[in-house]
Amino acid sequence: MKKKWLLAVGLALVLAIGGLAGCSPGNTVLGEIEELNISSQQEGIWVTGQGKVTAVPDIVTLRLGIEAQETSVAEAQTQAAEAMDRVMAALIDNGVAKKDIQTQHFSISRVTKWDRVKEEEVVIGYRVTNIVTAKIRDIDKAGSIIDTVAEVGGDLTRIDSIGFSVDDPSAYYDEARGKAMAEAKAKAMQLAELAGVTLGKPTYISEGIQVPRPIYQPGIAYEERVEAVETPISPGEMEISLNIQVVYAILD
Repeated sequence: MKKKWLLAVGLALVLAIGGLAGCSPGNTVLGEIEELNISSQQEGIWVTGQGKVTAVPDIVTLRLGIEAQETSVAEAQTQAAEAMDRVMAALIDNGVAKKDIQTQHFSISRVTKWDRVKEEEVVIGYRVTNIVTAKIRDIDKAGSIIDTVAEVGGDLTRIDSIGFSVDDPSAYYDEARGKAMAEAKAKAMQLAELAGVTLGKPTYISEGIQVPRPIYQPGIAYEERVEAVETPISPGEMEISLNIQVVYAILD
């Protein structure tokens, strides 16, 4: 009895689906919905525009720190801590705000070498590394700050990289946005003319901002000071850009 009931329900479902398919000769309901969605997504003239402006960096970001190696962890850590205290004090004394100094890396690792007699690695010491980033808002002082850090840190000083960025790029984005929109409109007008249609108003606008990150350059390890000459720092220029996607309506 139960098998007959299930068979009846199955036949009813088949008939119902067949009725829906028969409502539109040659097309199913699903096909109509899919066609509607696709056509609505392809309406209008789709274009993209890019705006680029050149900016002079006003922020220098230094990635620097201390690296100490001794036969014991305690000795290495003591040397690194004392040297890092001097580096931090030098940064603050030279106008770097505490909020602009951030720890990026700290590690204590074993230093080993291969013992050919024992045919195994043996521990010869321990290395303590403490790296921070320091944001310098007065670019003219960057060279003297590097020299001061190298002096107080001595042979333990490590400067991994130097980067340049813009603190507030909003004005540059405004200019880039105008250029991107103008380029998009010029493309749309040309396409409309080539297609023989009249260009309408924008119906969709999307912006993609490319956030400028600090441009880092490799640094050096200050193992030896040859002569007391201030380190030259040149910020150069950097590019700020954004992309805009615009959909214009077609009037006829």
